[in-house]
Amino acid sequence: MKTAKNLTVLLALAMGSVATGCAADSPDDVGDDGGGGGGGGGGGDVTPTPTDATGTYSMRSTFDLATNAPGKVGEVVNTIIAATDGGDDPANWILEQVIAKLPSGTVKTLLNGARPFVAGYLNDRLLEFAPDFVGTMVQMGHDFGAMAKNFGVNEQLQVTGAPGAYSAQKTVVGAHFKIDQVESDVAFADFGGQNIVVQNVAVTLDQTGKLGLGEHKLALKYGQVLHMGVDAVLVPMLDPTASNLGQLLQNQVDCTAVGNLIASQIGGFGAGALTTACNAGLTAGANFIYSKIDSIDGSALEFTLTGTAKALDKNGDKKIDSIATGAWSGNLSYGGTPSALADAKFFGERM
Repeated sequence: MKTAKNLTVLLALAMGSVATGCAADSPDDVGDDGGGGGGGGGGGDVTPTPTDATGTYSMRSTFDLATNAPGKVGEVVNTIIAATDGGDDPANWILEQVIAKLPSGTVKTLLNGARPFVAGYLNDRLLEFAPDFVGTMVQMGHDFGAMAKNFGVNEQLQVTGAPGAYSAQKTVVGAHFKIDQVESDVAFADFGGQNIVVQNVAVTLDQTGKLGLGEHKLALKYGQVLHMGVDAVLVPMLDPTASNLGQLLQNQVDCTAVGNLIASQIGGFGAGALTTACNAGLTAGANFIYSKIDSIDGSALEFTLTGTAKALDKNGDKKIDSIATGAWSGNLSYGGTPSALADAKFFGERM
């Protein structure tokens, strides 16, 4: 029994020794695992994969030109309003267009001699041949001013390169107009215009998602763009059946009635010729307004721009999906006179 008891004690001591040995070995084992974990900790020091800025983005830039619009924009507005602001306008303005297109002869001589009387007579009967003319012209002047000042461009930004060495090509493909909260886009190609390409725009992107677009210049034929806007946006808003300013004016004035009314005041002569001259005169009046718009291009409208924005990776694929809260700084120069830009913004989406 004593032998059995001794064996039991020896067995217990042996088991305790094994347990103690295991317990003593445990810190070393944990240490080994920690070493592996330490390797993982070393992996935590590796720089995270940066967000990739390369790709092509559809972008829009908007500019508030209330203080930057060329003075010639005001000249255009004044030319439009001039058709309505005289004592005998708009009848006198319409009569001027008729006389200018009449061939030399008896009718023109008689009309020139009776012009003040005929203008007053027509003005008294304005509702018979041009009931909406005044309202349309006043609205057109207002809308043109709004269109010229709430102005933007539609662009494509093509970014190439690698982090720290990005570069972009910026292509302006059209214009964006805003008239009394109504927004419209016009593609240059739809009117035979050429896209504007700016090469080698520096691009930066930091780890916080701040996107930078380096300083670059954008030269714009502003008058040409506004001419497009008149035909594509302003005219259809005022008269959906018209596609240009000449058609708009002719739709506002019943030239047959004008010809008959004028003829009745000069002895009944030349009603047909007066009607023809009225239509031709309105076309000429529209072309005169166009010439004022086109003359804006006598000097270049040049933007000098530097941009900052927030680059967003919405789906976690380490590529920019959206360009948000973009702001342009810089200046706008017309006729060689620069002034600071006001409230210039941009945003974009990956194409």
